[in-house]
Amino acid sequence: MEAATDKIVVTLPDGTPLELPAGATGADAAMAIGPGLAKAALGIKVDGDLKDLDAPLPEAGAEVAIVTERDPEGLELIRHDAAHVMAEAVTELYPGTKVTIGPAIESGFYYDFEFPDGVTINADDLPKIEKEMRKHIDADERFSRRDIPVAEALDHFRAEDQGFKVELIEDLVANEGVETVSLYRNGDFEDLCRGPHTPSTKRIKAIKLSSVAGAYWRGDEHREQLTRIYGTAFFSKKDLEAHLKRIEEAEARDHRRLGPELDLFMLRSEAPGMPFWLPNGTTLLHSIEDEVRQQLRKRGYLEIATPQVMDEGLWHRSGHWDNYKDEMYFMQADERRFALRPMNCPGACLVFGSDRHSYRELPLRLAEFGRVSRNEREGVLHGLLRVRAFTQDDAHVYCTEDQITAEVASICEAIDELYARFGFEDVKVELSTRPDKSMGTEEQWHKAEAALQEALDSQGREYELNPGDGAFYGPKIDFHVTDALGRSWQCGTCQLDFQMPERFDLYYTGADDQAHRPVMIHRALLGSMERFAGILIEHYAGRFPTWLAPVQAIVLPIADRHNDYARRAHDELSELGVRVAIDDRSESIGRKIRDAEMGRYPYMLVVGDREQEGGAVAVRSHTDGDIGAESVAEFAARIETETAVS
Repeated sequence: MEAATDKIVVTLPDGTPLELPAGATGADAAMAIGPGLAKAALGIKVDGDLKDLDAPLPEAGAEVAIVTERDPEGLELIRHDAAHVMAEAVTELYPGTKVTIGPAIESGFYYDFEFPDGVTINADDLPKIEKEMRKHIDADERFSRRDIPVAEALDHFRAEDQGFKVELIEDLVANEGVETVSLYRNGDFEDLCRGPHTPSTKRIKAIKLSSVAGAYWRGDEHREQLTRIYGTAFFSKKDLEAHLKRIEEAEARDHRRLGPELDLFMLRSEAPGMPFWLPNGTTLLHSIEDEVRQQLRKRGYLEIATPQVMDEGLWHRSGHWDNYKDEMYFMQADERRFALRPMNCPGACLVFGSDRHSYRELPLRLAEFGRVSRNEREGVLHGLLRVRAFTQDDAHVYCTEDQITAEVASICEAIDELYARFGFEDVKVELSTRPDKSMGTEEQWHKAEAALQEALDSQGREYELNPGDGAFYGPKIDFHVTDALGRSWQCGTCQLDFQMPERFDLYYTGADDQAHRPVMIHRALLGSMERFAGILIEHYAGRFPTWLAPVQAIVLPIADRHNDYARRAHDELSELGVRVAIDDRSESIGRKIRDAEMGRYPYMLVVGDREQEGGAVAVRSHTDGDIGAESVAEFAARIETETAVS
């Protein structure tokens, strides 16, 4: 009979114990469960941590789960594998290439390279790299790990002239005090890597390299400029084809292309990250703002406007200097330093603090469509979705602790109504708690987190906990919408703050005639107006519902002799509140209709001899096709009905 020390017992996800020999690996655990699972196994989770299949299991009991292609972690593993295979292929095709880092990401993987002088990679080179990758995948190269002392690893990479790897190891020593590092080999390629990986390259069934981009080493524009190659990997060609179809659809919906095509906005090198809004786009923004303002009126908000530039000392007082100064713009005038505001809250605090307030005034809700500026690196800017200057539909509610639950419920209700209006049905909620970089006491944070949790629970609202992702001044509730392509976007937020009222010495006079500190709720229903507009453009592929479309209808005269009547119909519709355009060019009606389709107008109004004689317009709807003739007044009533809030 073997001694107890010769065995280990692990627990499977369903709670079943599994006895294994001491020193057993994840692969042994999979085989013990069944040969079929052993064949399908890609990795193992030990107490939630993803590890290689051949990693020894802990001597003390642990909860283990075998990872297969059915698990999300399985896709992550083969994409990490594919990044190494790509680096292997690149270094073979382009000798002298220096490799940096190559992680798996949500949609695939990438690897950053520094190519030798005279070598430039573009999209035309990707098929050649893919072909080389497939050779290594078909060769079924084993991923093997070795852990070696730091000194040996440094010598290894210095000998290969891989200076980026040397820098990474030196930083691991300085920051984490490591004495050994792990290297993974597949074929002739060996890379510094924490792992884990699948057993071999053959587990990758389908790959596609998608694009080439520039990158800076460690995201620092003052460091080496690198070439980033993006790709993706799947367990089947069918999954890859479905993914590529989604990518194609996303590209067709890309707001950076549709925005200029539909005359919504433009982006210029003269002002990186600061969009220029064109007339149609400005109309779209106003329509979005109108919906927000309806919520402001409905819920008793007062609108204010505060300066965009304020003294630097204000930002020390608010706490932004200590927690946000790297993302701020500064300027100097007459030996006095100022900052462009990155957030609107300090201005709102100055407004509240400028007058005396009674408990009878609370909750006091101050709203502002506030223009803010943030010093984002140029390399991370992305159309309207990541900008340097934008407008927030901001508000700050000053209330008592007893009023928190009702105020948060009102904010959540406003967000629900707005998102439904804009066509977002799938909304997820997160409660984010204290981050590492924060201000205030443990007691204050505990009280604030408990208050938000109570507010959500009182609504019976489902939510997920997001530990450590709160704002530096307080916990927050974030709202995520899912668009037509299934992508999730964080938009609205509701943040509870005990800190700023204290820093600005804000108070109200209570029923006891004594001074009391208010609670401050920061809230944005949509977040950045620019970003939300970008999300809407992609969600609707530029073909907005009638109520939201910047131009709701376009009048198309069949021939030049119909232009005068077409203009009269246009002017009458405009007077009746329809957002309408006219195409009176000397072009064929077929050409006008094709161009109108490209313009994505909800309605085309064709006018010819019959319509001119009858004082009507022939209505063609993108949704319903040819509707028939309607009088101008009838069509205006149709638009009014479609625009009304249901």
